[in-house]
Amino acid sequence: MKRKQKSKRLLFVVNVDWIFVSHRLSIAEAALEAGYEVFVASKDTGKANEIRNRGVKFIELSISRSGTNPLKELYLCYELLRMYKNLKPDIVHHTTLKPVIYGSILTRLLKIKTINAISGLGYSFTDGRRGRVQETMITLMRFGFRNPMAHFIFQNQEDFEELLSLNIVSNTTKKTFIKGVGVNLERYANLPVNKSNVVKVVLPSRMLWDKGVKEFVEAAKNLYPEFVSKVRFVLYGKSDKDNPKGVPETYLKSNQIHEYLIWEGYQEDNINMYAGVDIVVLPSYREGMPKVLLEACAAAIPIVTTDAIGCRDCVEEGKNGLKVAVKSIDELALAIKTLIESKSMRQRMGIKGREKALIEFDINEVISKHLELYKQLLHK
Repeated sequence: MKRKQKSKRLLFVVNVDWIFVSHRLSIAEAALEAGYEVFVASKDTGKANEIRNRGVKFIELSISRSGTNPLKELYLCYELLRMYKNLKPDIVHHTTLKPVIYGSILTRLLKIKTINAISGLGYSFTDGRRGRVQETMITLMRFGFRNPMAHFIFQNQEDFEELLSLNIVSNTTKKTFIKGVGVNLERYANLPVNKSNVVKVVLPSRMLWDKGVKEFVEAAKNLYPEFVSKVRFVLYGKSDKDNPKGVPETYLKSNQIHEYLIWEGYQEDNINMYAGVDIVVLPSYREGMPKVLLEACAAAIPIVTTDAIGCRDCVEEGKNGLKVAVKSIDELALAIKTLIESKSMRQRMGIKGREKALIEFDINEVISKHLELYKQLLHK
């Protein structure tokens, strides 16, 4: 009688549990169906049981997304090393920058097959930041990323080229380009439309300065004299206190304007969040491939975003949205005004966005590409 073949172990390492639920849980569930034993290691902020209920084994890490205390960072590396040695995963899939950097070094030393997902280069590479922390990160990446057993997933070409220019990766680095984490197209089909005469303009994102929160608020204020009682601007997202660029709640609350400019906070249900929305705005400074813009396309909602890395790949100018210069409040206000004043333009761009999502952002394609990468790694 043949012994049952042991399941291959797939380990995701990510900084916090809610990012895993939002961005990678569907991939993990597909891996479970494909016969993998799946684990995720991250900080528990309240989503661990939800992950366990989906059949994924959860391992808690004492990881701080933005912390730089040397002793705490060394302890995190010790935690990761002990976990890798005890769990003996067949593949480790690192996501978010800190797990990617530390994990890459350790899996290189332990000779573990690895996937490093570069989902944007984050706060440390935005606005040309180059301090002691950034130089340390670059040094660590140069060592960890030169791993012959590693494969990289980039969401845009520019992130790869920046790492190439810093001599962190090379032209021979094994890599795949996947446009974001995908979106469930069926869930975003035929959402309720806005039947009110008040146009709804939303910024759905974590409340970070680098997401363009200030620019959105100021653009709304600039348009107030012309559109008060005609438009409602809404900020959807939590104030991220653990991020050095987090927008304080005091700013978000103090800048509200009754029934015109509103901060609604975190929304558990994305589908309801996009229902009745006329325009999605993301004035971000830099992204990998922003999920909120993929969702806007899938929901057939026109977009106003910046001509920034990551953002620009989601919008074809004049077709499914408009692009403006980073940090330009005047350009942002003008683009929003253009769409507010033309319902036919919004409808036309929404249709084009949905068509783009069907071709480029289907989550089933993203899942298939990941499963194929796992299979390739196991056979090498």
